[in-house]
Formats: sequence, structure tokens, C-alpha cells
Amino acid sequence: QVQLVESGGGLVQAGGSLRLSCAASGRSFSSAHMGWFRQAPGKEREFVAAISWSGGSTDYADSVKDRFTISRDNAKNTVYLQMSSLKPEDTAVYYCSANFGRFLGRYTGNYDYWGQGTQVTVSS
Repeated sequence: QVQLVESGGGLVQAGGSLRLSCAASGRSFSSAHMGWFRQAPGKEREFVAAISWSGGSTDYADSVKDRFTISRDNAKNTVYLQMSSLKPEDTAVYYCSANFGRFLGRYTGNYDYWGQGTQVTVSS
């Protein structure tokens, strides 16, 4: 079992930055690939970014590439999402997730555990 707790969401103006954190406890964090997803009202949950268990590989949705950076600190059991140049269309609840499979994934079905989410609102 893994517990994931997101933090760092809030209200920011367009063009601003936020850093989300996800603290993990339970099953070995350092053996899990980690992902960030988001869900806007009335829309399906969508992939944002993922990072391999070692931090050596990352993957990003085209909509956030070059604006968002995913990273992890295995000593602190924490994964981060640095978001810059935020746009109103980035407004959503952001979810952290853990994947104990062999590969990074972009689909919700690839992930075994989920946090409760943190709200990010970008005003224009």
C-alpha cells in the first residue's frame, strides 16, 4: 500500500509559477515510477508528466512540455512538479500517482495508487 499526499496548489495569475509536491509513504517509493495527472471540470483525467523510479527518464504531455518539470527526491520520498508560464487552461485538480510496473505510462490504468489531488487555478 502507498499513501500519496499532494500539496502546493493554489491561485496564480497567468504567466506565474507554482511547485506541486507529492509526499509518499508505505511501500517502497524508490521502486515506483511516478506520474502527475490533471482533471478539469467536465473533462477526463489527463496525463501531465511522469518520471522513472531512478529519475533518469521523464515524459511530458505536449501541452506542458518546456513549461513544466517533474523531479523526485528518493531520500525524501517526494516527487515534484514545477510549473511555469502557467495558462488559464492549466486550471485543474492535479493528482500524483505511483506505478510499480516495468515502464513509464501515460494512461491512468498504468498507475496503481493515487493521491486526493490539489487544486490549481490560473486566472487570466
